Amino acid sequence: MKPFYAVFAVFSLSVLLVSRASAQTPRANDPFGQISIYGGGGIAYYMGDISADMDADDLGLGPAFLLGASYRLTEHFSARGELRLYKVSGSSANTAHPENNLSFFTTNPDLLLSAQADLFPYSKRAIINPYAMLGVGVTYLTPKAEWQGEVYSLPQFQTEGYKYWRLPLFINGGLGAMVRISGTWSAGLEITGNFLLSDYLDDVSTIYPEYDQLSSDLAYQLSYRGNTLKQPGYTRGNPKSNDIYIITAIKVAYNIPNPRYARERKITKCPSGK
Repeated sequence: MKPFYAVFAVFSLSVLLVSRASAQTPRANDPFGQISIYGGGGIAYYMGDISADMDADDLGLGPAFLLGASYRLTEHFSARGELRLYKVSGSSANTAHPENNLSFFTTNPDLLLSAQADLFPYSKRAIINPYAMLGVGVTYLTPKAEWQGEVYSLPQFQTEGYKYWRLPLFINGGLGAMVRISGTWSAGLEITGNFLLSDYLDDVSTIYPEYDQLSSDLAYQLSYRGNTLKQPGYTRGNPKSNDIYIITAIKVAYNIPNPRYARERKITKCPSGK
């Protein structure tokens, strides 16, 4: 969880900075209630028990898509909600234990609720506005593997003799920046780390189970896919570290016009009414 603590520290520092800036921002143009909708796409990367080193030929990258909305709370803070779809994969061929012959691929949806802290106040209309975000979400795990020419959904086979929860929570943290294109449109880049409270994104976590813990011969084959016979209790994964997936995405946002806010801005700019 060390990466999460780093993200939390960055977010906390961002909150401190924008809070100080917010205290110096005029309140005449309160943007409370301003709604933006956004969508985007990018790349997802998995870090877990059978993830590849960064110098490997196949990093297990996959596409990611997102659709969401934000609700402006103050000049610097917004509440966000979004749906995402991401695909990742991994193989022990690129790890320290290639003989295990384990692999997976998965396409999962998730739901994320988060808070965003902008560096510059909303009313400043900065051309570029960096931000930090922190939130919580839930994802649905669907790991699959190809074995002897067939594709199998792994959770039903309980390959480690354990039925894990397929709707784990995750903690989200990230950084991004939006570039203002016009009064209502903006685009930007965002990178988020998603720290699962589960180690089964890849269906690999602990040790090889006893044969009688598995439900069938097929379950045994999917658990023991290695080129050499592994004894029960031999290391299959690393339960001390939960899985992480990282999404880097390009976003396009549309700021829904707010007549009240536009009227207040006009009055503030032209107090005489001219």
